[in-house]
Amino acid sequence: MSRRVYSEDAEAREALLSRDHLKPEELDSDEGFGVFHGLLLLMCGWANASDAVEILCVSFLLPTARCDLRLSSSDMGLLTASIFLGMMVGGYLWGYLADLRGRQRVLIVSLSVNGLFGALASLAPWFWLFLLLRFVSGVGVGGSIPVIFSYFSEFLPRRRRGAMISCLATFWMAGNILAAGLAWWVIPASWAHIPLGLLTMQSWRIFVVLCSVPSLSSALLFRLMPESPKFLMEAGREKEALHVFRLMFSVNHWRSSKTLPMFGLVTSSPPSQTRRGDNLSCPGSRWGCLYNTGLDPIRQLFSDSLRTRSLVLLVVFYTISFGYYGLWMWFPELFKRVEDGGSPCANVSRPLQLQNQSCYPVNTAVYMEGFIVAASNLPGNIFTILLMDRIGGKTLLSCSLLVSSVSVFFIYMVQTKAGSLVLSCIFSGVSVIGWNALDVVGTELYPTQLRSSALGFFTGVGRVAAIMGNVVFGSLVDSSCAVPILLVSALLLVGGAVACLLPQTKQTELS
Repeated sequence: MSRRVYSEDAEAREALLSRDHLKPEELDSDEGFGVFHGLLLLMCGWANASDAVEILCVSFLLPTARCDLRLSSSDMGLLTASIFLGMMVGGYLWGYLADLRGRQRVLIVSLSVNGLFGALASLAPWFWLFLLLRFVSGVGVGGSIPVIFSYFSEFLPRRRRGAMISCLATFWMAGNILAAGLAWWVIPASWAHIPLGLLTMQSWRIFVVLCSVPSLSSALLFRLMPESPKFLMEAGREKEALHVFRLMFSVNHWRSSKTLPMFGLVTSSPPSQTRRGDNLSCPGSRWGCLYNTGLDPIRQLFSDSLRTRSLVLLVVFYTISFGYYGLWMWFPELFKRVEDGGSPCANVSRPLQLQNQSCYPVNTAVYMEGFIVAASNLPGNIFTILLMDRIGGKTLLSCSLLVSSVSVFFIYMVQTKAGSLVLSCIFSGVSVIGWNALDVVGTELYPTQLRSSALGFFTGVGRVAAIMGNVVFGSLVDSSCAVPILLVSALLLVGGAVACLLPQTKQTELS
């Protein structure tokens, strides 16, 4: 069943192009690209940065909070894993709802959950309650990350999509730098201790509150944004889609007197709710029906036409998430263990001695080093913005994982604190290229009705890997820290090799 919609914006033609009726080269994509997309980038970028702040703040508070909450290394591993467990649960749930009900409203709710429960965690007097609240906050983070990239990509013309998604991914670095900067400023500060009855708000608790502000502010800002026009078209809501096109055109040409030229657009796909069973009868109980329809996107992901790419992405998401988050969340603790020189794995008795040391006064060097490692993402982000549309995400992803593997291996081999910092910066700068490429490739491999569900599912798989990585580090960092570091190196090597099997998506139309 075909649906014809008349609109006046070249961006609408680019975003909702039917392969069977118009050719991309017939369109002027620059005509529909402008100020609106810049504002959209800032909005989505701030949301992406807020997720980075919420995830990475745990790694910066560990060196201090471990004393106040009396945490062992295993407890710290559970704490860093808790948010990823929440992200695993939230990733697929919110992704499925975004494909079914819309991207914008899911972003508002998930960002609100993230910020609200992240802030409440600062008031938890007991470790188990802090762990639970961080888990719920992670459920919110798990929804916003995959949906942001689906939402953003569906506004973009084909020729600019790779570079613009790379720009969006760059905001993760901004959030990383913001988290490190806040930790450097707040946690060592003598003023950041506020008595609240039976609970004293230590500096790290105030840091946790501040880290929730970006998510809450982002949720408010998204109330001003429109729904994805491509989602609206696929859902059969043409009038709402046309309203979004007019908004985009008016913002892009706010300084000119241009009027919307008329054009015809045909999309041959039926509404997504019908395809996803929203309006179909379902035998059995209501819960059984919800269960079956909820798993339908996963069955589609591993259908004959999509099975190979889905299996490859499964491996890639697992390896990069285990390696990046397993190592990154422990960087501040590892840096603390090499303050006197030598490799963090050179003397297994040193970590046990460090655990008995006081967390106060706070050593600011740990946060300065975290800030430097976060800033080292900048060259990798610039590289992907400039070359993503020329080289393609597949090639950048594979090469990044292979080089990251080598850098992690040398982190284990190095014997000086300066060498550890340099190699950590190399790992950070190179691995971000892989993440940016994965963000682009992930949005381009699946059709609109599966895009958010697919990204939610695969990021959920990544969270399982992140949990395993943090638990492994927490269990072995005191006794055999060479094992998790070398395991990260091996997994990244496997991921880089497997990524070569992905199809090339450079300059392809979103289906």
